Amino acid sequence: MTDSQKWFTLAGISAGGVLLYLLAPVLTPFLVAAVLAYIGDPLVDRLEARRFSRTLAVTTVFLTLSLVALVLLLILVPMLERQVTLLINKLPLYLDWLQNKGLPAVSAVLGIEASGFDLAELKRLVREQVQSGGAVKGALGIISRSGMTLLAWLANMVLIPVVAFYMLRDWDIMVERIHELVPRRVEATVVRLARASDEVLGAFLRGQLTVMLALGTIYSLGLWLVGLELALLIGMLAGLVSFVPYLGFIVGILTAGIAAVMQFQEVLPLISVVAVFLVGQAVEGMLLTPLLVGEKIGLHPVAVIFAVLAGGQLFGFFGVLLALPVAAVVMVVLRYTHERYVGSSLYAEEQS
Repeated sequence: MTDSQKWFTLAGISAGGVLLYLLAPVLTPFLVAAVLAYIGDPLVDRLEARRFSRTLAVTTVFLTLSLVALVLLLILVPMLERQVTLLINKLPLYLDWLQNKGLPAVSAVLGIEASGFDLAELKRLVREQVQSGGAVKGALGIISRSGMTLLAWLANMVLIPVVAFYMLRDWDIMVERIHELVPRRVEATVVRLARASDEVLGAFLRGQLTVMLALGTIYSLGLWLVGLELALLIGMLAGLVSFVPYLGFIVGILTAGIAAVMQFQEVLPLISVVAVFLVGQAVEGMLLTPLLVGEKIGLHPVAVIFAVLAGGQLFGFFGVLLALPVAAVVMVVLRYTHERYVGSSLYAEEQS
C-alpha cells in the first residue's frame, strides 16, 4: 500500500467515524434492525435449504419471532408492572427495616456509629409519593411534555420491524455486494477475518442472548419457589446483566439476599437464595454456555464493561448497542495482528 493510499484510508476511516458520531441518534433503529436481521438470517437460510423461497422464508421467520416476542411482552410486562408496584408500595417498610434493624446490625459488626444515618425524611417523601401517586404522575407529566420524544419512540417502534424485514430479505445480497467491493489483493485475509468475526458475533448475539433469557427464567423460577415477592424483577435483572461473566450472579445474589432478609427477616431463606444462584451458575457453566455459545469468544469481562461504558459515553444508546459487536471484531483483528507479529521476522530476529 502506497503512502497516498494509506492517507486516503485513514481519511476515510476518520470521516466515517465523525459521520457515525453525528448520525448516532438516527442510526439507532437501523442498528437494532440490523442486529435482528443478523440473528434471524441462519433460520432463513435453513428454510431456504428446505426449498422455501427467500421471501417466504423471511416472512415465516419474521412472523414467528414477532409472535413469540408479542406473547412474551403480553405475559412479562403485566407481571413486571405488578412487581415494580409492589416494590414501590413496600419501599417505606424496607426503609423502616433498614433504619431499625439493618443499620444497627451493620454498626454492631463493623463497630461504627450509624446514628447519623436518619432515613425519616426519605421515608416521609416516599410515603407521600406512594399515597398521592406522585411518581406515576411525574412520569406521565414528563411523557406528555416530551411529545416529540414520544413520537420519535413510536416512529422507531414502527421503523425497526419494517427495516429488519427488508434487511433480512436482502441480507445475502448485501453481504455479496460488500464482498465484491473488497480489493482482490486482500480478499483472502478479509474473508478470513469476516468469518472469525461472524463466529464471535454469533456467539454474542445469538448464543449469549439465549443464555441471558434462560438464566433470567431459571433465577426467577428459583426465587419464586423460595417465596420471594420480587422474584421476577430480580431474576430478570440478574439474567439481563449476565452478559458480563459473574456480574449477573453477583448482582442477583446481592439484591435477592437483601430482599429475602427484608421480607422474611430470617437467615434460612438466604441459604435457599444462594442455592438458586449456585444452581444457575452450574447450569450456565456446564450446559448453557457450552451448548449455545460454544468455545471461549475471547472477550475479557473487563473489556466487556469498558466497551459498554465507552460506547455509551461516545455515542449514547447507539454506542451501547454497538459496543459489544465492535469489541468482538476488534478482538478478532487483534488476535490476527498478534499472530502475524509472532510469525514475523521482527519477533523471531535474535539479538546479535
